Amino acid sequence: MAEFTVNPQRFDPYKNFKFRVKWDGKYIAGISKVSPLRRITDVLLCRDGGSQSLDRRSPGLTAFEPITLERGRTHDTAFEDWAEKVWSFDANTGAEVALKSFRKDIVIEFRNEAGQLALAFNVYRCWPSAYTALPELDANAEAIARETLVLQHEGWARDTDVREPTEPS
Repeated sequence: MAEFTVNPQRFDPYKNFKFRVKWDGKYIAGISKVSPLRRITDVLLCRDGGSQSLDRRSPGLTAFEPITLERGRTHDTAFEDWAEKVWSFDANTGAEVALKSFRKDIVIEFRNEAGQLALAFNVYRCWPSAYTALPELDANAEAIARETLVLQHEGWARDTDVREPTEPS
């Protein structure tokens, strides 16, 4: 089978530098880095008493690793607004967590070099477990100020409605 069915002349895999992230139906500005989508399934070992010194392996619980989003610090408040839904310093007692809205589904769109949508992944029931508003500040460093959001979630799946695009010649 060809690696690319619509564009069989293509041999190079997609590059990792064209992507967009959205939640609440809106693209989030300036995200420069997304950690890998990774799941790990525990291995259960089983051996019956009459077998030789061999064990059988079965799948156990599957866990999805958190996703970290990173971007240069600007005045866009999307990261901060979501983090405030999980815990707000200024909230009245009992209202620190926005229980109705702190979880969101997000979409990570992966694009080809021409900027065409090539793959998309839906990530379900995300919520921020860590938010970094400012990095370490260092007057002797030459770096971009970055903010990060670490998202816990309950799994992801590729959006099978997104098909390989016909690439321009």
